[in-house]
Amino acid sequence: MTDEPKQNATIGFSREILTLFDDYVHGHISRRGFLETGALYAGSVAAATSLLAALSPDFAHAQKVKPDDERITTSRVSILALEGCGLIEAYVAMPATQAKAAPVVLVIHENRGLNPHIEDIARRFALDGFIAVAPDALTKLGGYPGEEDKARTLFQQLDQARIREDFIAAAAYAQALPQGNGRLGAVGFCYGGGMVNFLATRMPGLRAGVAFYGAPAPIEDVPAIKAELLIHMAGNDARINAMWPPYEAALKAAGTHYKAFTYDGVEHGFNNDTTPRFNQAAAELAWRRTLALFRRTLT
Repeated sequence: MTDEPKQNATIGFSREILTLFDDYVHGHISRRGFLETGALYAGSVAAATSLLAALSPDFAHAQKVKPDDERITTSRVSILALEGCGLIEAYVAMPATQAKAAPVVLVIHENRGLNPHIEDIARRFALDGFIAVAPDALTKLGGYPGEEDKARTLFQQLDQARIREDFIAAAAYAQALPQGNGRLGAVGFCYGGGMVNFLATRMPGLRAGVAFYGAPAPIEDVPAIKAELLIHMAGNDARINAMWPPYEAALKAAGTHYKAFTYDGVEHGFNNDTTPRFNQAAAELAWRRTLALFRRTLT
């Protein structure tokens, strides 16, 4: 299903620059590669540098829920990973007052670890009545380093097979929280969207999974999915969208309960309101759909 948001925050950036930035964000080219190639489109390295700065996150400006908001409580926990693999740290946000046990959502970051934006996403869920647990895949490398380029470099050093097991452990921890009702959902963005798809194949107790522009689960594992899935895709995201047809075919063949939406004319990362790729209309619609799914399946 395709939607057509009316607002486009990326006006002023050429398609070539946006595609180049996507390659840079996902580690396919270096910062130097972006600047050198970007100079060919922008006219100079200086102009390319300015474009890169404009496209990079501004966490403070986009923050919606302050860490000390009295309506929520936050904490940091260390979760014992599976198979003696050490710990994975996580940020936990929950309503300050709960009349009853709350539904729990695992919030999974992009390929830069648990940065301030994802912590803010967790707090947004807490304001909506959920307990949010946001693990940091970079734990074993010292955690999110406070700078996006460094985080991206560290991310490429991770043992992804081990990290997947860490997220399974984090999901089990979240589901067992005493303040929770035992009903678990998961939401992820980019890398995190792919992790949601993976977790759905490994955790039969996962009730709902929401993947924002994430890679599909291995096709051969799709029949194991028991969760209801909600897939959000960006119309201008050729890389991820090319993976969708075989995944959808596998979901249909397995009888998986899912809905998928493509938001026309928006970029990969459209939900991330710290960068100009953010599209308010698409993000608000996707967020409403996400909350509706979680409220229906987890409460």
